[in-house]
Amino acid sequence: MGKILIKNIKGLVQFGEDLPKLRKGNEMKELPILPNAFLALEDGVIVAYGEMKDWGGITDWRDLEVIDAEGKYVMPAFCDSHTHTVFAKSREEEFVDRINGLSYEEIALRGGGIVNSAKRLQEMSEDELFEIAKVRVERLMSYGTGALEIKSGYGLTVDAELKMLRVVKRLKNEMPVAIKSTFLGAHAFPPEYKENHRGYIDLIINEMIPAIEKEQLADYIDVFCERNYFNVEEMAEILEAGIKIGLKPKVHVNQFSAMGGVKKAVELGALSVDHMEELCDEDVLALKNSSTMPTLLPSCSHFLSIPFGDARKMIDNELPVCLASDFNPGSTPSGNLGFVWSLACVKMKMTPEEALNALTINAAYAMDLSDSHGTISLGKRTPILITKEIPNLAYIPYAFGDQHIERILV
Repeated sequence: MGKILIKNIKGLVQFGEDLPKLRKGNEMKELPILPNAFLALEDGVIVAYGEMKDWGGITDWRDLEVIDAEGKYVMPAFCDSHTHTVFAKSREEEFVDRINGLSYEEIALRGGGIVNSAKRLQEMSEDELFEIAKVRVERLMSYGTGALEIKSGYGLTVDAELKMLRVVKRLKNEMPVAIKSTFLGAHAFPPEYKENHRGYIDLIINEMIPAIEKEQLADYIDVFCERNYFNVEEMAEILEAGIKIGLKPKVHVNQFSAMGGVKKAVELGALSVDHMEELCDEDVLALKNSSTMPTLLPSCSHFLSIPFGDARKMIDNELPVCLASDFNPGSTPSGNLGFVWSLACVKMKMTPEEALNALTINAAYAMDLSDSHGTISLGKRTPILITKEIPNLAYIPYAFGDQHIERILV
């Protein structure tokens, strides 16, 4: 990247030293913005920032790129802590089925949904999967995403799950953004194990997890804890097997029903509990004083026409909130976090400041990236976003149909 000076910044957002690793409750309204600022980077590292009046100038202008950000905001790139970016094909036919009255669960029960994606992925080569996933990651970057987590879960066989995770590993090595890998073999029961849950769980624990450990293919382990999928006891058994090989839990839970999965996930030290469209008082109690980040996925609620997560209840109970895209072919065929920002404001009554905290500092926490992402601090390699000329930050979620990111520096 070399040396870069960004000058005349309208507002330098989410800056400072000794910032917390997350913001919760009323703290989520806090968003430091420095007007008329500059930011200096060297080989991707933040080396200086401050008000333009305090800028002492540069003595060595060789190989220096100067960016004039007059009228523009500069902020840390978004972190997307929940995606399914590696998949074979889109599922627009199921979109039409839902328009015609079928629910997500009804489509799944007749062979659609996750099982449909798994069949298509099993037929595709690793190289093909990698090439199409690479294009998707590039598109996510254009929306302002500077780090993302990618899950497996569309394989549902030993070979196909490992194939997905190998693709994620290749993306980690070749793409300029930080990528975290999550093993989600427990995404659904394959048709041949529909009446034999024990058999598939044994396959996950005895074959998939040891192979993942051998090739070092994952950072996290995930389970879809939901009716018609994996119950709380099954989730716990699978997570515990992953924990034994050093995989930290990040769990799909409470998408359609509250079954006690949040409490168990917290007990097992989950980094995050994701979806949370359903929320009961027991869940709030379990999350209080825990280190687990509740993560809401409003694009999924929008696309499936299911309830939106109760962000206000969480924040009013002094909990943190993270926002992510859930980018996937079945329930969220969009990874645009600018749109997520808008949905959070419009549908979940989060302020623009709360939502941006949920997409940056709290999202970095939900990916174990607090030391490198989410804030603009000296010595960090935080990817940087430069907006187009906009009147204020609230304009981004307000004018939700436009692309407001001019450039991402990674």
